[in-house]
Amino acid sequence: MGRILKLTLVTYFVACVSCLQYKVVDLTHNHGKDSIYWPTHSGYERYIDHRGLYEGTDIWVASNTIKTTEHLGTHLDAPQHFNKFSWTTHQIPIENLVGPGVIVNVKSKVVSNADYMVTKADLEAWEDQYGKIPDGSIVIMNSGWHDRYPNKTLVFNTSNPNDTTSFHFPSWGKDAVSWLIAHRSIHVLGVDVPSLDYGQSVDFPVHILISKENIPGLENVGYLDKIPESGTIISCAAMKIVDGSGSPVRVFALIPKFSDSNSAMKYHFSLFVLLCSLVSFKMLNDDF
Repeated sequence: MGRILKLTLVTYFVACVSCLQYKVVDLTHNHGKDSIYWPTHSGYERYIDHRGLYEGTDIWVASNTIKTTEHLGTHLDAPQHFNKFSWTTHQIPIENLVGPGVIVNVKSKVVSNADYMVTKADLEAWEDQYGKIPDGSIVIMNSGWHDRYPNKTLVFNTSNPNDTTSFHFPSWGKDAVSWLIAHRSIHVLGVDVPSLDYGQSVDFPVHILISKENIPGLENVGYLDKIPESGTIISCAAMKIVDGSGSPVRVFALIPKFSDSNSAMKYHFSLFVLLCSLVSFKMLNDDF
């Protein structure tokens, strides 16, 4: 009898998983010689170790060595990047690198002000439309700047991309981030520009604020117009670099494939049955 029940639960499990469909959207720019990096850092180099047949066999083998700054292209800033007492890259809990996606759209604001900084009012406007920012969220500014990537002149918005004093691009405002830290509980703060502080910043208050709170940052996030501003799950798959100050990262969003109330009800019912199946299966294993 126990075996029949187990087989029935497994069948329910498979059926429920099939209902939990989602679309995967890549939010990561290519990592290579054209990737954007802060001009005071080193860039990217790739060396071919082997490319061809392996030691007289007909087996094709390719292997490369890469040299790169941790802070290149779409990447994660570890909290220790601006606070020596905070987490290094390998110390960030994996559960802190995934969460509900909160995309704060300020594209209309940056049209007339390249130095725009996201405000508390922008966050309140998001909450007025979508509800309270969920705990554990990945909160990312969408300024539309990702469309300029990887043109350094356009991304840094200057005729001299090697002169940091000439940079003009939007980012987060100190007051908005202070409010997030004080009144919400987020996992990651992100931008589609090269820095979590706006281009003309010289004291980097946003970097300092989130680093002190052990909140990682994302920079140069791409393709944000391909996902909704609410309702996704975003993952930041950073390398687990020992004592790292950051890491190249593959950022992607999961979008549930339901668009109406009936589909949503079916989705959540499937989640409920799936959880019940898992609990029942565990209880059966304990009993038999």
